[in-house]
Amino acid sequence: MSDVQQVPTTAAPTEKDNNAKTHALIAYVMMVLGLFTGVFWLAGAIWGMVKKGDAAGTLYQDHYDNITKTFWVGLIIGIVGFVLSFVGIGIIVLIAGGIWCLYRVIKGLARLTSNKPYN
Repeated sequence: MSDVQQVPTTAAPTEKDNNAKTHALIAYVMMVLGLFTGVFWLAGAIWGMVKKGDAAGTLYQDHYDNITKTFWVGLIIGIVGFVLSFVGIGIIVLIAGGIWCLYRVIKGLARLTSNKPYN
């Protein structure tokens, strides 16, 4: 027996993994810009939905689920907040929804850049 311990190595990321990470990063960046401009929010969500199939079976697959869920829930909160803004409480709903969306996107970016799945 030798005193040398073998450390298990992780497999190098494949081209599919790298592409999935790159496309998720593009979608997240567009969604961050979209929090300020609106149009990029939609573009980032569409980008993530289109590229979701390419990420199947990769470490980053659940990032695409996060992008899609964040978009749809954010859209619903935005519509409800807009309608309720005529009553006055809508502004609070819009601010809370914006904070929730910002949290989900920043968490996704942090996990993605650390080469970790979203969940």
